[in-house]
Amino acid sequence: MLVNEKKTLGLLDKNLGTSTGQEWFGNGEYITSYSPVDGKVIGEVSSTTREEYEKVITKAEQAFKEWRLIPAPKRGEIVRQLGEKLRQYKEDLGKLVSYEMGKSLQEGYGEVQEMIDICDFAVGLSRQLYGLTIHSERPSHRMYEQYHPLGIVGVITAFNFPVAVWSWNTCLALVCGDVMVWKPSEKTPLCAIACQNILAEVLKANNLPEGISNVVSGGREVGEWLAEDERVPLISATGSTRMGREVNEVVARRLGKTLLELGGNNAIIVTPDADLKITLTGAVFGAVGTAGQRCTTTRRLIVHESVYDQVKEGLVNAYGQLKIGNPLDASNHIGPLIDQDAVRNYLMALEKIKDQGGNIIVEGGVLETEEYASGCYVKPVIAEVTNDLEIVQTETFAPILYLIKYSGDVLNAIEIQNGVKQGLSSAIMTTNLREAELFLSHQGSDCGIANVNIGTSGAEIGGAFGGEKETGGGRESGSDAWKIYMRRQTNTINYSTELPLAQGIQFNF
Repeated sequence: MLVNEKKTLGLLDKNLGTSTGQEWFGNGEYITSYSPVDGKVIGEVSSTTREEYEKVITKAEQAFKEWRLIPAPKRGEIVRQLGEKLRQYKEDLGKLVSYEMGKSLQEGYGEVQEMIDICDFAVGLSRQLYGLTIHSERPSHRMYEQYHPLGIVGVITAFNFPVAVWSWNTCLALVCGDVMVWKPSEKTPLCAIACQNILAEVLKANNLPEGISNVVSGGREVGEWLAEDERVPLISATGSTRMGREVNEVVARRLGKTLLELGGNNAIIVTPDADLKITLTGAVFGAVGTAGQRCTTTRRLIVHESVYDQVKEGLVNAYGQLKIGNPLDASNHIGPLIDQDAVRNYLMALEKIKDQGGNIIVEGGVLETEEYASGCYVKPVIAEVTNDLEIVQTETFAPILYLIKYSGDVLNAIEIQNGVKQGLSSAIMTTNLREAELFLSHQGSDCGIANVNIGTSGAEIGGAFGGEKETGGGRESGSDAWKIYMRRQTNTINYSTELPLAQGIQFNF
């Protein structure tokens, strides 16, 4: 399966897992990539050794000295060419994403389209790295701010978006003048190799040095090397809150910078004035898309008591029509979880729901027929709960939707929504202008993303993506997210023949 795609993307059954751009090498132990679609081995990737890691960092340091001297619009031209390559490889890379990660084929293509979109955004950005001019209090002085490249940006990505999150960071960082060292998830290493091969084609065609884009493969140890390395001023890490907390502590000890995109526990509020057709569409897609393995997955549906029974009935009916199966078949709505560990977490969550007093109204379970031979296919679940249950307070990366009833006004619902430690995405379904504006006000959602009449899942490239509280506080993608990849500098120029000193101090000599 995917033989043509693997050949096109430069993949072999055994792949070297460390790259400085034009060169691949690897002497470490091999990581096996299994597809959750059918349980088959896709290929093997060698882990990066410490010696190889040092070689990568050395190459990256050397490349940065040259890359930063190239004018930003010309760096943008390289990213433009990357976007063209991604258009060329969209079908093949999208299939690989779907097969290695397990998301639907439409989502695989959609993830590559996100990469193309961020390339387009970054190309425009390359001519807009603006600083401020500031009026000085001193005569014949000029003040302004400018931004300079940071250096090496370390990117640690998760399995659920194996290519898009890398591109969010890489495209912006490249136009800012930085170089990249990418540690992809050990669960989806082949997607990373494919992306590196695609970008390497562009860099080679433009006679650019090795070390601008680099890959290091492996598990926790390799991520720790990056986090501890003082030569890497910024670590961008996507994953669980637990992982992000550990990365943040390590990087903070050396006074480095972090960009953290961590857990979500996202809710949709459904008020008495909601359009229930839109509500059901947004809730179902948000809850079961990517088999519940998105940081923006809808995990809680907070429904007013006056429409609760209607919403419940509509959800149960919709769930009865969902098709579970091979994500490469476009007729299926839900693919597999990533691996057996994810299945075990799903099953433990179901037990906790029951033990803690929840009422499961759409039963779950693991599908075990020959069609689901990988053992990673599970049924989506709906459970009636209260927000204070320990399991509801926890993010389970699986298609489990919690149905929560509220009474009174929308402020009660907002309090329930905000009553978790995570703060990524949120939404309200209402046709009441006052409710919508209240939800978006300082009394409303405490999340980094707050939507009205759309779901929690999915985000446009143009807006900054990220969340608050245990989601980490980072921002990626659009708006002014580019500033995290640069260092700010304030400049003052004196073009007079005098040197006025602060606070009127004078030296008489």
